[in-house]
Amino acid sequence: MDFDGFYRDTSRRLLRYAYGLTGDPGEAQDLVQEAYARAWQRWRRVSGYDDPEAWLRLVVNRLSADRWRRLGVRRARAAAEPPLPAVDPPSEDVVLLVRAMRELPDKQRRALALHYLLDRSIAEIASESGASQNTVKSWLSRGRAALAAALGDTRATVTPEGARRAH
Repeated sequence: MDFDGFYRDTSRRLLRYAYGLTGDPGEAQDLVQEAYARAWQRWRRVSGYDDPEAWLRLVVNRLSADRWRRLGVRRARAAAEPPLPAVDPPSEDVVLLVRAMRELPDKQRRALALHYLLDRSIAEIASESGASQNTVKSWLSRGRAALAAALGDTRATVTPEGARRAH
């Protein structure tokens, strides 16, 4: 039997078997794909076995056991590490600022975020974006003006600099 015919005849059964082992359809597909890739690489030898499908099931068994072993190691490692410290929620000013920034054009929003939230210099932003420093200055200026308009007079004290302090 050729490999294509073998695949067509056995793939549905093997997928059901792998799904039964893993309980996850995506993981089952990955295991079956890997098993068939290994069978294809060794097809001359595998095709000579009395039951090549049994060899595939053995490969899926081993791959599944490796998966469970890796998951166990990850869980043990995660359990051994101290929990991450709690993170304070963003301040009301930051929430309002981010909401207003959503309305800005992408380039202005990115420039403001890089400059005020990640403390990047104008030169660094220009280098990262491929724009000139004057263009970055223009994005920042227009973005600040749009933010001031979006935030209105009642929140005039909320500035990107204030967001830096609040963040």
